Amino acid sequence: MTAARSVLNRGRAMIRRPRGSGDSDQRKLPVRKQALLQALCVFIAFTVLFPIMWVVSLALDPRALPRPDGLNLIPPGASLNSFVEVINHPTSNPIDFLGMAKNSLILALSTSLFSVLVGVSAAYAFSRLKFRGRQVLMLGILAVLMLPPVVTIVPLFVQFNSIRIDLPILGDFNLRRSLAGVALAVISGLLPFAIWNLKGYLDTIPKELEEAASVDGATRNQAFRSIILPLAVPALAVTAFLGFIAGWTEYYFSTIFLTGKVDSYTLAIALNLQVGQYATQTPWSHFSAFAILFALPVSVVYLLLQKYIVSGLAVGGVKG
Repeated sequence: MTAARSVLNRGRAMIRRPRGSGDSDQRKLPVRKQALLQALCVFIAFTVLFPIMWVVSLALDPRALPRPDGLNLIPPGASLNSFVEVINHPTSNPIDFLGMAKNSLILALSTSLFSVLVGVSAAYAFSRLKFRGRQVLMLGILAVLMLPPVVTIVPLFVQFNSIRIDLPILGDFNLRRSLAGVALAVISGLLPFAIWNLKGYLDTIPKELEEAASVDGATRNQAFRSIILPLAVPALAVTAFLGFIAGWTEYYFSTIFLTGKVDSYTLAIALNLQVGQYATQTPWSHFSAFAILFALPVSVVYLLLQKYIVSGLAVGGVKG
């Protein structure tokens, strides 16, 4: 264990982002150029925050207007009634807000966890092992990655609809009309990206670390668990976060696969039902409140993984 920790510490020192002279160069910038760059950053921040401010303003508007009547950052009589009404009556279907949030959370966690577990295993094989057909498989993964997930709806619908199992507890189980089927459909689109992303990061980890661990008596599996996985935490966090977003915001597969399964509806489906036909009778205060509640879990997950996500993107950008 001590030997593995020493190898792990050496590996972290080797892949740590080098500190160049960027900070000293930035201090040497002229004052006029610094002011111009800061003004540009303020403008970008305003363009990003302005839609969020408007959505919050609409959510606090108690008038429940069918369409926005202008820009009111602080609406008259601002209250949280829209949030309460959305939680109590999210849709006209017989399913409550917490039930749909539970379905969305199950879908997001399952897609994120499965894509990371399978993705890192396949990425390690492509990065470290030499086997026949390796390049062809990588090209196939890249080709699948270029296809939009929407094109797979019809074949997956037909395939999953043919899988029926008579279970003692669940009765007649149809994979297509279940959250498991939706999760598998989402994972089929996530895995190519997970494998490609993790493989590129694992290539930056020196192979000498595993060789040093093998000299100390560690097997390949022990080196993978004790050295490779801890060093790949930033890339794993990025992949897990993007998988969580894909599962949490998934709409196309859910609305087509879960026809008639109201108890399996997710928050993404309910948010779309808030719009109404042709968006002419949309209560924008309720829609905005629902959108804020829908975005909160993703924001919390990002804040929890922010340290690893930023470092993973930074190291990937420097070494990739």
